[in-house]
Formats: sequence, C-alpha cells, structure tokens
Amino acid sequence: MTAICLRALTKIFGAFPAVRALDLEIADGEFFSFLGPSGCGKTTTLRMIAGLERPTGGGVWFSGREMTEVPPQHRNVGLVFQSYAVFPTMTVFENVAYGLRVRHVSPAEIRRRVTSFLQRLSLDAFASRLPQQLSGGQLQRVALARALVIEPAVLLLDEPLSNLDVKLRVDVRAEIKRLQRDLGITTLYVTHDQEEALTLSDRVGVMHQGRLEQVGRPAEVYQRPATRFVAGFVGEGTLIDVDVSRAGDGWRARTETGFAVVLPASVIGDTGPGWLCIRPEAVRLVPESASADTFPAVIEHVEFAGPVVRADLRVDGLPGPLRATRPATDVVVDLTPGDTVRVALDASAIAGGRRGGIS
Repeated sequence: MTAICLRALTKIFGAFPAVRALDLEIADGEFFSFLGPSGCGKTTTLRMIAGLERPTGGGVWFSGREMTEVPPQHRNVGLVFQSYAVFPTMTVFENVAYGLRVRHVSPAEIRRRVTSFLQRLSLDAFASRLPQQLSGGQLQRVALARALVIEPAVLLLDEPLSNLDVKLRVDVRAEIKRLQRDLGITTLYVTHDQEEALTLSDRVGVMHQGRLEQVGRPAEVYQRPATRFVAGFVGEGTLIDVDVSRAGDGWRARTETGFAVVLPASVIGDTGPGWLCIRPEAVRLVPESASADTFPAVIEHVEFAGPVVRADLRVDGLPGPLRATRPATDVVVDLTPGDTVRVALDASAIAGGRRGGIS
C-alpha cells in the first residue's frame, strides 16, 4: 500500500525552482531518505509533505487522500528537526505530553503514552528534568518521543542528528531505526550525510538541483549510481571522463591522457563519451611480481585508520589521485609516500555511465 504519493510536486521561490516536478511513491511502513547537498530541495520537499510549505504545483497524497491544501495540524505527522525545539520551561514529561494535551487526550491516556515512550527511549529517569539539564543526545530523544507519542501516520525527520557528536549520532541513529522498525511507521528522513542515509533506509532518493537523480535501495545507489553526480556524491571514488570503445565482449574506457581499463559491457552499456567511478575498494595493491593486468602507481599519501589503510595513488593518465582503501591486514607492502606499487582493479566495484543529460 502506498502511504505517501507525490505527483509533479513543485516549489518555486521567485525565479528559483527549489523542487522540480517531483514524482515519488513511498510504501506503508517504509523508511525513505532524501539525500543531497545543501540547497538541493530535500528540506523544501519535506516541508511541503508536512504542510509547512505550500507547493507551487503538483500535490501530496497520504494513503490515497489528497493533502495538498490540508493544514499541517490536520495531517497527523510527527516532526523532528535539527534544532531540538523543546520548550525550555517544561520538564521532559511535559514536553513529550504537549502534543497530546493540545489534542485533548485524557490525563490517564497521556500518562500511559508518555511513560511508555520515555521508557522506550531510556528517558524515564529524566522525566522531571528541564531541557537545560540534558545532553544533546537526550534532548534529541525528547524531540523524538514528542513526535511519536501522538501516534502519527508519518514521521518526518529533518537533519535530526546534525548537532550531535559522532558517537551520539551513531547511538541515536540506531535508536531511530529500532523504533521505526518496532512501530512500523512510514518515515521520511532528510540528510546530507550519506552514511546515515545508507545505514537507515529501505530506499534512498538522491536529490540535486531540485530533482531526484536516482531512487533505489542503498546498495543499488552505491554500487550502480545512475548519474555522474550520484557517483560523486554517494561514497568515495575517483571520477574520470572516458571515451568508450569495443574490446571483445566488453568495453575499453580510455582517458584523454592515456589511462585505459577494460570493463564488462554491463558497466557502461554503449560506446562513446562516458564516465567511470572507481571505488576505493576496487583498488588492490599487489606484489611486484604480479604484473598481469596491473599497472604501476606512486604513493602520494597514506592514512592509517585502525582496521583499514587509505592511500592516495598517482597513476599515469589519471588527472587526479586514485584512492585505495584496504583492510590493514591486507596491505602487502609497507606504504610510504614516494614508493612505487603495482595496482589491480576489481571491475565489479567500478561504476560507469554515458555523459550527457543530468549525468
């Protein structure tokens, strides 16, 4: 069943098209993330779904009912923002209960629901505290409890973890996913953080200049980006422009400066101008003796990151560095800037496409 349907949804501010004729269907109980850089239109889209922004064109439907002109307070959505937006003079309990009091829920039902969500979010010990007595992670849990306690049909989250440090972000992220799975609530999540989108979502929509460039499952968007922008924005990788020609059953992709690689036909699909995204995990450092299907590279920079080692490699014919990320136990040489190593590429971890259009 479709929980949310957007049809030709458009928003223009003055002469600036913030969202351009966006079509999308989100299933009941799905966790969907809008991912993209600042100014791409993802928050504007969320605000139109919430009723906080009126569309210039197109419309919004919830479970088959058009909501385009329905005021936000009658859409039954829960909202969590980047800023916690809690009431500073109210206790944790009062903050969470606020939406229920506005809806004239009985005192006994308010106590039952609020107590339940405070326990779910490990906030029951802080029920009588004021916001200034809480940490950032606790405040964001309060905001989440307040959004969920009203039992919304849709949960909307706009960059909810941006103000948290790395460890808290991971902890609260796991809490959001657990709650969403347990409650089965349809959830839309806005973020510029690709790790958040990939780890949380059932599907991801990558936005750029007001358009959805690709919608798909996280692994699909990462492994098979539909456009050059998606390839560059989602994950790390070396992006290069190439000219593609036939090579047996596959393709030979060659840069203007002479670097060439032979790839399966499925990577690009046709001859002519194209692009490649070589993911760091596609780059293997091999022993000097392994010369077949390898090429030399010079190490420019090395980073040790515990379980992995990252290295930037200079390769003849490539305009920029080639990034390699390998398990620390898999590195076959001591990596030192200035050294020459041999490199092999795993074609299954290389994405590509045709140049032109929105790519």
